[in-house]
Amino acid sequence: MPLKWVLHWQPNAGTTVNSQIINEVTQCVESINGVKEGRWKATITFYKPMIREQALAGDFPRDFLGIALPEQPNKYYLIIRLQRIVLEADSSIQMIMEKLQSYKSRVSLNFEGFQYQLGDFQLRVGKVLPTHSENLRGIVMEVEYLPISSMEKARQVMEDFMDIWQQALSKRSLPGHFMHMEPNFAEYGLADRYTSQHTAVQYATVMAQLIATVQAVQARN
Repeated sequence: MPLKWVLHWQPNAGTTVNSQIINEVTQCVESINGVKEGRWKATITFYKPMIREQALAGDFPRDFLGIALPEQPNKYYLIIRLQRIVLEADSSIQMIMEKLQSYKSRVSLNFEGFQYQLGDFQLRVGKVLPTHSENLRGIVMEVEYLPISSMEKARQVMEDFMDIWQQALSKRSLPGHFMHMEPNFAEYGLADRYTSQHTAVQYATVMAQLIATVQAVQARN
């Protein structure tokens, strides 16, 4: 499958994300001839164990993430970050967990926005919003390179594209920049050939960064 990088918006110190930034970013995609193709949406849910007997607490992961990706509507991805485990399950696992009452959904975040075609690249720019809320928590961007599924072979092309993108965006003098933090996929047992599990692990990494950014802002206030 095509390879992608998932990036998050890192605000400059003392600034926060707002909808004006996302408007500027989408205008920038269109200014470099990105063709709007429609909407997209991914969802991350935090799960906590529902432990009836405290003696069993050590038998359960303390928490994990569940990730629904638009390109795999029949699959659901579970990530235990502490143990570096990623699993691909049937989407019905969500109903099973609900019925078993073994894990409880604590909070869900939606990543949603527009998708653009740009030559051999597909870009998705989206807001990060808690479910049932318009309270903007962050901005993400997916950059997908359609011809190649080897991460190493595509690395130079991706870096060159990102240089062009950052140059175009810098003309708008926005208070921040997009950051790409590549996880150590080998720790999760993932190889060079790209899969949806790689995407799920990237979203978990982005999620951790968004939480750290929010906490840093709260600490300053």
